[in-house]
Amino acid sequence: MSNKKEKSFFGINEGKYNNFAGFEELAKEVSTFIEAVADPQKALVIGAKEFVKDLKRLPKPMSKIRKTGYTHLVSTFSYRKKKGEVEVGWGKYYGPMVEYGTIRMDEITHLRPCWDRNKEKYYEKMLMGIGIDPFFFY
Repeated sequence: MSNKKEKSFFGINEGKYNNFAGFEELAKEVSTFIEAVADPQKALVIGAKEFVKDLKRLPKPMSKIRKTGYTHLVSTFSYRKKKGEVEVGWGKYYGPMVEYGTIRMDEITHLRPCWDRNKEKYYEKMLMGIGIDPFFFY
């Protein structure tokens, strides 16, 4: 018989790696994220509200239309929940035509520049809204 001590691959039998405190902390952090993101639509709604609020603050160029009941395109931005998704868009059917242009008209973008300029702010608001510190990732 050999007097040599059995050694496992990771050295666990020798007592070298018996401290799992770091894994317990990691498990707590992961469980916090899982609980917070149990309803992802909640975070999306928070981001959509902030995005629409910023969109409605965009300047409204003077329109030639003076009819009663006329609403400027910028005033019609809104969001809606749809089967686990949240959509942000226009309240007028021709909104996408203005945003992306047509064969006969150049694009006049509203959504994309506003999103690109403020997306970090929206991400932070969404994370804070579901109880996650956004600066945890920096």
